[in-house]
Amino acid sequence: MNGLKTSALAIGAALAFASFGTEAAAQECTTKIGAVLPTSVDWGKPIAATAQYAVDLANEAGGVAGCEIEMVLRDTQVDPKVGVDAAKALVDLDGVQLLLGAVSSGVSMPILTSVTVPAGVMQMSCCSSSTAFTALSEEGKTNGLFYRTFATSGVQAAVGAMVARDEGYESVAVFYKNDDWGQDIGGLVAKDLEALGIEVTASIAINDAQASYRAEVTEALKGNPQAIYMALYPKEGTQVVREWISLGGTQEMIAANALKSDEFKENVGMQFLGNFTGTDTASPRTDSASAFVDAYTTRFDGPPNGPGLANSYDATMIALLAIHAAGEGATGADIAAKIGSVTDPDGTPVSADAEGFAAAKEVLDGGGTVSYQGATGNVLFDANGDVSAPAVTWVFSESGIDEKQYISLTEVNDFMASMQ
Repeated sequence: MNGLKTSALAIGAALAFASFGTEAAAQECTTKIGAVLPTSVDWGKPIAATAQYAVDLANEAGGVAGCEIEMVLRDTQVDPKVGVDAAKALVDLDGVQLLLGAVSSGVSMPILTSVTVPAGVMQMSCCSSSTAFTALSEEGKTNGLFYRTFATSGVQAAVGAMVARDEGYESVAVFYKNDDWGQDIGGLVAKDLEALGIEVTASIAINDAQASYRAEVTEALKGNPQAIYMALYPKEGTQVVREWISLGGTQEMIAANALKSDEFKENVGMQFLGNFTGTDTASPRTDSASAFVDAYTTRFDGPPNGPGLANSYDATMIALLAIHAAGEGATGADIAAKIGSVTDPDGTPVSADAEGFAAAKEVLDGGGTVSYQGATGNVLFDANGDVSAPAVTWVFSESGIDEKQYISLTEVNDFMASMQ
């Protein structure tokens, strides 16, 4: 069973906990955290369920700062306005000092600038890759309150260009979602393709909720590209590909990880995806990453093949450890200030499970620091709250989603440096 069809019952059960936590380790107090995640779309449900799974394990280990954790979950619908309203409710009504999310830079950015930074709430995103967040931090406009466990768009853009080079494409048309994430990765991949001597015949912005994208597809077809690159979500991606194929476009396709979805595969049809290659960031090949895969598979009756699952788990675990380190009644700034204490490369190594969470709390309570060994490896943030990562390419198959190639962090960094 593949990642995005991991037992609907298991995922539904995990999400059912999102409004009231677990009973495994009853505490006399409760610490609420907020989560703004796209639970109304198929690929978003497992991301939310994975965050709740981390909360459940932390509660098994006694919670944080003597209190049980309650994750209050609100749906963003992958819509900036809905996401901002959800975040405001969590901050204003529920009083959370930590917000997990969002998924999509186009949703995370307005939440950051209009909700979490003004309110002094820490925001930890599993799945926002735009380099605009880095620029905002460098300008001092995040107040140190934003962290993410997903590498910047530069990694996927570079790997997309690498795929085009390795496939021998001489020309590529780029379709990108017209939001912060899409504009960022679309611009980066076009730049990388050109650096490799590959012609970008068109860069086409795709807006939300259009009845048809025939005009955009027709424009891209004018350049007669050998392949297309897509930084789109499943709904728009499905429409674009259907119209592209119907108008005689090539079936040579490259895509960012947002299309790593059963919804997209089933709605387009495998008969049109035989020459499709996707990209994604990846967990390093470490024992901690393997342990997460095994634990997730046991919990959800299938492996974590969907986008952002390991990142969601680590984002939640790290943030919860930081809350514990900051202590009861901590503000968002207090929590953010403790991220370094739980991701210290010189700290005591701790595993990403209930036993490891309990061990980490003991070290932190004694004034020490820990090195969190997580689902995405040994997580280390830079001064802007960013992480780097290895990458993978992947393909659709009749049985699900299959890894095609693993690209190590060294290989990614060397390739990106070669295009400078």
